[in-house]
Amino acid sequence: MTKKIDGISVNYIDEGEGGVVLLLHGWGANISLYRGVIDTLKQSRRVIAPDMPGFGKTPEPPVPWCVDDYTDFILRFIDSFDIRSLSVVVHSFGGRVFFKLNARDDLPFVIERAALIDSAGILPKKTLRQKLSLRLYKAGRAFMSTPVMHFLYPDAVEEMRRKRGSSDYNNATPLMRATLVKVVNEDLEPLIRLVKCPTLLIWGNLDTATPIGDAKRMEELIADAGLVVCEGAGHFSFAEQPAKVNGALRAFFE
Repeated sequence: MTKKIDGISVNYIDEGEGGVVLLLHGWGANISLYRGVIDTLKQSRRVIAPDMPGFGKTPEPPVPWCVDDYTDFILRFIDSFDIRSLSVVVHSFGGRVFFKLNARDDLPFVIERAALIDSAGILPKKTLRQKLSLRLYKAGRAFMSTPVMHFLYPDAVEEMRRKRGSSDYNNATPLMRATLVKVVNEDLEPLIRLVKCPTLLIWGNLDTATPIGDAKRMEELIADAGLVVCEGAGHFSFAEQPAKVNGALRAFFE
């Protein structure tokens, strides 16, 4: 299915019947990756899941977006369905949008429940070594960007970026790279304590993108939260251990 929101043709799924569950995917992903989760939830709920702008079959935003831009977009997307209450299931980047969404004043709908799977939102503390590495990288980039060095080594700066950048960064288009920089550098920890609805945290204990420590911190900050740990799973716990994750989701929502 598709619908136009702010001139962007949004690809989305709308399946099942019952109370609405909004599914927000992770960075670099799309709704097809969450088919197992959707099939589980739609047994008792109506599941609405969009490809957010820049992912899957939905075009990129017109300019680099920050988390607030995605939140505004999702608000208008929800409003197009005339929904007054919903639950959310989010993974990774989708968690950032949820925390921003939940913190908005005068939402036109009630958030009943939330399931956060390997969610982003807590900015990792940089070690002294990481801080030094970043300073050296910036100094080297500035030096190689001078007219003389750029003339002698025209590809040097891009090669430095490629070696330092994450796979998400390197695989993205220039516009989405700029978006990623805006997204990952915002610490949303102050907003997490504002979550008041019953919340299920599902996490892989081997997650390196959003470590298990983030889950434990979220469990402390959210008043009504419980944590399910997937032993041996990483950042995509729902794909690595579908039986455990889908079973936890089924129990939480049914």
